[in-house]
Amino acid sequence: MSMMISDNDLEQLAEIELQKDEEEERGEEPSAASTPSDAVTDTSHPYYDVARHGILQVTGDDNYGRKLIIFSSCCMPPSHQLNHHRLLEYLKFTLDQYVESDYTVVYFHYGLRSSNKPSMRWLRDAYKEFDRKYKKNLKALYVVHPTNFIRIMWNIFKPLISHKFGKKLTYVNYLAELRDHLDYDQLIIPPDVKRHDEKLRANQKGGPPPSVKAPPPRPPLPTQQFGVSLQYIRDKNNGVLIPPVMTQTVSFIKEKGLHTEGIFRRSVRVQLIKDIKKLYNLGKPVDFKQYGDVHVPAVILKTFLRELPEPLLTFAVYDRILDITRVESSLRVSTCKHIVESLAEPSYIVLKYLFCFLNMVSQQSIENKMSPSNLACVFGVNLARPPQGTVSLGALTPLNIFTELLVEHYSTIFGCRCPVAQVLP
Repeated sequence: MSMMISDNDLEQLAEIELQKDEEEERGEEPSAASTPSDAVTDTSHPYYDVARHGILQVTGDDNYGRKLIIFSSCCMPPSHQLNHHRLLEYLKFTLDQYVESDYTVVYFHYGLRSSNKPSMRWLRDAYKEFDRKYKKNLKALYVVHPTNFIRIMWNIFKPLISHKFGKKLTYVNYLAELRDHLDYDQLIIPPDVKRHDEKLRANQKGGPPPSVKAPPPRPPLPTQQFGVSLQYIRDKNNGVLIPPVMTQTVSFIKEKGLHTEGIFRRSVRVQLIKDIKKLYNLGKPVDFKQYGDVHVPAVILKTFLRELPEPLLTFAVYDRILDITRVESSLRVSTCKHIVESLAEPSYIVLKYLFCFLNMVSQQSIENKMSPSNLACVFGVNLARPPQGTVSLGALTPLNIFTELLVEHYSTIFGCRCPVAQVLP
């Protein structure tokens, strides 16, 4: 864009491009805003009026161990049905739970139309509202299905956007490209966005790009550590009770990282994580000292838990965990104890090992800033998920409460006697 073009001219161009987008999409335009099935349904939620539309989702971590936050334009209802000031407050309310850690945002642009588009003034105010606290730990912003409207908007906001922030933006033309950066299966993608992507691929000259279907899984190696069950690891490691990945990462963090501020809150280079996972899966030794960064074993531990085929807090107890908010406060610890004790032995032993360690981390929270609440925000989504799909935004509160109780009341919930004292931290 020429420097002689004013902001007003750019805004008019943006409106024209948005209208063009609508014309191109007319054959696939939904009659109403698309709302994911896992949108917030709890009417007591402080922002239920906004959250019920499912515009914002928090869904596990990306490949770098960073919290993944999704914004879907197609879920936004017409502007007269949505208070955009409340939307901004809801965005900040949600991000406030995660901005102290590294996080990633995926923005699905499809579905933004003249009828539901916020005003230009609102967009400017929103960007200004998101001060350094929010921008500092935002490590990546993926804009999916960008159009000329998006590119013109970027030019309008260029005077406000720092070069450093601009480098965090990545345009993603097809959903398949997200596989290079994220765990695609974790994403909560509205059906309208999937249909739009299929149409784009079908119209692509020279044939569509590769499908987003995952390649068929390979059989695991005998030495495999990531992506296999606890029972598989035990069977292939002479009956070891605690997976080697966990004992080695926990031991190193105990020795070097208990007093590190923000331990478990920082990400590391994705290629480094891939390299270390490969070493473990091939049965080769891993020496964390050589990396010179205690955040490396911290991310490896979270990654191991996240990639278990069945989470440590198993599918069987997921609904009971979500019911914790309905339990009277004085009975919650005993409820947690009953749920944990119902787990099969492999899960129970590993869970006790992990929370013995996390309780130890929380006892140094004055220095490391990892209180039981902060640890719950980091580990909750890595310990439980539904059998189908991913953890919805509405499930985060009960899941975090449950995890916080396990950390804070470790001795009561798991008992003073260690079933495997020789392997506990």
